Amino acid sequence: MASLTDQLRALDAMSPSQLRAEWRRVYRTAPPRLTPDLLVRGIAYRLQERSHGGLPVSVARELDRAAKRLLRGDSLGAKTETRLKPGTRLVRYWNGTTYSVLVGETGFVMDGRSFTSLSHVAEAITGTHWSGPRFFGVKGAGGTTGAAAASSARRASAVQAMAS
Repeated sequence: MASLTDQLRALDAMSPSQLRAEWRRVYRTAPPRLTPDLLVRGIAYRLQERSHGGLPVSVARELDRAAKRLLRGDSLGAKTETRLKPGTRLVRYWNGTTYSVLVGETGFVMDGRSFTSLSHVAEAITGTHWSGPRFFGVKGAGGTTGAAAASSARRASAVQAMAS
């Protein structure tokens, strides 16, 4: 099989009908009605994706969120949400028990159980609906995120532990 570089170079020499045939080959679907330039870009993306791997799940999820915000008419603006990296361990002391949650690529794991959101984890712990980021101190009541929220959560946990 030709190298990726050779495949990408060959796209520039293809006619529109050859590009449509190449689209069918790499996507296994009928080509959309696009200009030859856009067909080349789409085919090149797919070839590179196959060679180097696709987007990480977290990036694809963020792109989906951005598309939904745009469809609602919201602006994308600066990111205000805190993103948790896979492998991060969140710890929360609640009603005399310490809970440890591991952040995964597609969700959260606590005591061997998988959860799709941090709010579901908080609900499993408390038995009632909570904002998961707020419960774990990732996002404070005033929208605080990061170190300030973590510091606030530690103080609140310490106060709660002393009251118990």
